Amino acid sequence: MSLSTTMLPQALPPAPAYSSGRNYSGAPLTLNQVLEIAHRANPALLSAAQHLSAVHAQEITAALRQNPTGTLSSQMVTLGPGDPNGTEFYLAGVQRLFERGNKRQLRLDTARSTSALTGFQLEDQRRQIDLSIRQAFSRMLYAEDAVAISRENLDGYRKTVALMKVRLDAGDIDQTDFDRVDLQLAGFDSDLENATLALRQGSIALQTLIGLVTPSDSFAIVGTLDPPNITSTLDDLRGSALANRPDLKAAQSQVQVNGAALKLAVANGTADPTIEAEYERAGHANSVGASVNIPLRLFDRNQGEKERARYELESSRLALTATGQQVLSEVDSAWAAYLAAQTQSERYRSKYLAEAAHVRDNLEFSYRNGNTTLLDYLSALSDYRQVNLAALNTRLQLLLALEQLNYVAYAEVIP
Repeated sequence: MSLSTTMLPQALPPAPAYSSGRNYSGAPLTLNQVLEIAHRANPALLSAAQHLSAVHAQEITAALRQNPTGTLSSQMVTLGPGDPNGTEFYLAGVQRLFERGNKRQLRLDTARSTSALTGFQLEDQRRQIDLSIRQAFSRMLYAEDAVAISRENLDGYRKTVALMKVRLDAGDIDQTDFDRVDLQLAGFDSDLENATLALRQGSIALQTLIGLVTPSDSFAIVGTLDPPNITSTLDDLRGSALANRPDLKAAQSQVQVNGAALKLAVANGTADPTIEAEYERAGHANSVGASVNIPLRLFDRNQGEKERARYELESSRLALTATGQQVLSEVDSAWAAYLAAQTQSERYRSKYLAEAAHVRDNLEFSYRNGNTTLLDYLSALSDYRQVNLAALNTRLQLLLALEQLNYVAYAEVIP
């Protein structure tokens, strides 16, 4: 299997057996179908997408130019019969602030950088929700397998109890031995009940993540707990994480945002002239005029904002370094956890499962023929039950470890 970058779709086609994140009916869903539904219907993602649209709208505001101001006024207007020597005064004018220091472009650069930052934050939120969905999907598969194993163990042991009842009726064993065998049913029953509860809770959790308002009892998924072997190396995963992790890109964008904010703070320290043109009529005389008003930045030259922006820029640069180190640390830790889970899962698959079944079968045969004690037989049954469920759990832990690698490297190590 080759390593490939995770691509998150912006627009998704309609998913089968699902409508607008509200109802479910139909065939079992695959993991990819569940992810598609969640991208379209998860309320947290929908909220974050709306926020991104709102941030994009700020670019419109940042690109706007200063509006001119119009002035109309009159004075000494005589009310009543006209006075040929009247001194009525009328004025019409327009004025506009002209920004210096390229402020408009710097505002637009800041807004665009903020939009890019928010986009990476949305992508990172989607990455986190995808991990939660993958884990919930795997745990639901685990619960389904646990139900099947627990039911199989229970059915098998009930046959043993039935055989012991035959021996009891024939006088081969006493009532105490039979009761001790029969009491073991409580453990098998408990395993099945716990697995059934875990399956129901896992189904509810997964349906909530994909946006179902009311979880359905008929909700079903299809998949396997047997993960494939991966060919990606630790170096591959490290490189993918540094190149593609959205939280790292968000930290890089924060540096750009703060850099643009510093330039804007410097520009805001410059004086912006206001140019005005006017027409005046006083009596029968007409005149025009113009003026330029320039603030004298003797005291306030935006020194505080400049200093704050410099510190914020340096802070974001340090945060970027810290994020990069954290990314590599997470990849290394997830890789170590994967190797450990792989070793443990392989140990149970290749050794302990077969050994537990062999011991159980031999002691059951021996006990039925009177060659071993009841205590040894019951101990073998308990060991088999525990090893069987423990082996299933190691498969789950291996799949969860792979999903964590998916998450920290932001690469499809699982197809």
